[in-house]
Amino acid sequence: MSVPEEKKKLRAELKQRIAALTPDYIEESNRGIVQNILSHPCYQKAKTIFCFVGTASEINTSLLIEQAFSDGKRVAIPLCIGKGIMEAREIHSLAELHSGMMGILEPAADSTLVTPAEIDFAILPCVSCDRQGNRLGYGGGYYDRFLEQASFCSVLICRERLLCEQIPTEPHDIAVPVVITEAGCFSHE
Repeated sequence: MSVPEEKKKLRAELKQRIAALTPDYIEESNRGIVQNILSHPCYQKAKTIFCFVGTASEINTSLLIEQAFSDGKRVAIPLCIGKGIMEAREIHSLAELHSGMMGILEPAADSTLVTPAEIDFAILPCVSCDRQGNRLGYGGGYYDRFLEQASFCSVLICRERLLCEQIPTEPHDIAVPVVITEAGCFSHE
């Protein structure tokens, strides 16, 4: 089986695991993950953060984004601008977001561009990952392309129950140095 086929099979298995998560566990893991991000030194030092907005099946990042505003941080959210290409765009409130590509909340097209050089800390999504920071995304390559420009501190967030022992990887896949779950931070730098 090829790596792309392995990834496709693993995504299908994880879709079932995600569907089986209880609302109580989801709420508890959301809170634990956000707490662990907020206590991470890179978050605390960051002036500008980049964070995705979680969909119904992902980690709810709205609490984190609201806290970043309260902490006086500049917040950038992904905006898909083409197939496999996204940019970071500044927002000042979650109310500025609208439903964009694939129903994902994103900033307006005329919002302020935030270059990768301006980002201090990035919180990245995944369907699953392993503790070595290899991520299984949704297959669009958006984050791999974005991370090619990265010189900022990045963390990958995943629910503990969705972690995998090992994620199949391809040469273009970029591992993330820190994995955060509700159980803690796992660094492999």
